[in-house]
Amino acid sequence: MKKADIAMIILVATLSVMIAFVIGNRLSFLAPPEDGVEVRTVEEISPDIASPDETIFNAEAINPTVQTVIGSGS
Repeated sequence: MKKADIAMIILVATLSVMIAFVIGNRLSFLAPPEDGVEVRTVEEISPDIASPDETIFNAEAINPTVQTVIGSGS
């Protein structure tokens, strides 16, 4: 590419960005509301941990991490 070609590409890109910026600022639905927006805040997380249900988490419960073999596994 010649230097003139590169300069023309830079000129066209710059003008395109400037035109897009002007058009973007003129569109009303892209403008933020003047009075601001009410935003919900996060509730504070409690550091207390409730103990798990003893009927589900007990010594006789099924351990899903143990491999189960049905039939004659190889």
